[in-house]
Formats: sequence, structure tokens, C-alpha cells
Amino acid sequence: MHERRFNREIERLRDPDRVARLEVKRVVDIILKNFGEIQSVLDVGTGSGLFAEEFAARHLQVAGVDANPVMVETASRFVPSGEFREGIAEKLPFLDGSSDVVFMGLLLHETDDSLAAVKEAHRVCRKGLSILEWPYEAQPFGPPLVHRMTPDTISMLAEQSGFTSVKQVHLQNLSLYLLEKQ
Repeated sequence: MHERRFNREIERLRDPDRVARLEVKRVVDIILKNFGEIQSVLDVGTGSGLFAEEFAARHLQVAGVDANPVMVETASRFVPSGEFREGIAEKLPFLDGSSDVVFMGLLLHETDDSLAAVKEAHRVCRKGLSILEWPYEAQPFGPPLVHRMTPDTISMLAEQSGFTSVKQVHLQNLSLYLLEKQ
């Protein structure tokens, strides 16, 4: 269970080259533009809280969840105003409709049950889900191609979970999917 979970050193998560590759500010800008006025975000698989930190800098109420208790503690240090809990994407420890937007940053391909994870995001979000994932192509960084998800797979998961639309935004190194909830 959770065999693909990232559990290496925290410093690697905040390495300047990795942060640049993630385009954190641009991703948050796109999410905010797409979903309009939002007040709260749940960062699933928050890791060291890199995206949670940027959401908090935009004056949003931030919550986060991670399966690794060390990551929960670390994210809490970087984002003291956030509410971070230990948990998994397939069973989020948050109430129905408790966040405007749910964000999954480089997480969905690591879940044990991606459909359950997207259904849980649908349950918890009011407006939508943002999924940042590796493109389905071989790259000199990131997981092997066999662990990556195709756009069709993400669209199928969105449809089966009750989301009404899916937009894909191609970034320099990644893909951002914006799933809207009616």
C-alpha cells in the first residue's frame, strides 16, 4: 500500500530547480483565474507545503493532508496558518463541501485507487479540483512513463466522479487539469 509514496528528504522537495520546474506561482494563478472567487483550498498530498504556502500567501484559508506524518509537521511549520492532517487521498479527513477547491500536486499517479481519490475530492470541494501531473511522455525527471497518467484517464476519472468539465493546461514541464463541479 502506498508503495509509490514520496518519502525522501524534505530538502529535495524545496530544491530551487524543482520549485522552478513546478511553476508554483503560475499554477496558483491559473487555478485562481479558473475558479473565480475562492476562499479556501485543500492541498492533498501537501508534502512540505510548497503549494499550500503559495495559496496562503494569496490570503486563502489553507488546509492540507499527507500520508506521511513528517510532511504534515513540515507543512505546518512552513504554513502556520494552515490546518494540516495526516490522511490519504482516498479517504480525506474533511467534511463534505469543506473547501472551495481541492488541489492535488503530483499526487494522483501515486494513489492506490485514483478513482476513489478523485471521488473524495469531488465530495470535499464546492467548486472544483485541480490536478497537477506529469505529462504522459518520457522526461529526464519525474516518474517512469508507466506511472504517469494519460489525459484520457484523467478525463475518465473526472466523469466517473461527477465533475462536469475538464480543462488541460500545458505547462513547461507539467500538465494542470481543472475539473469543475456543477
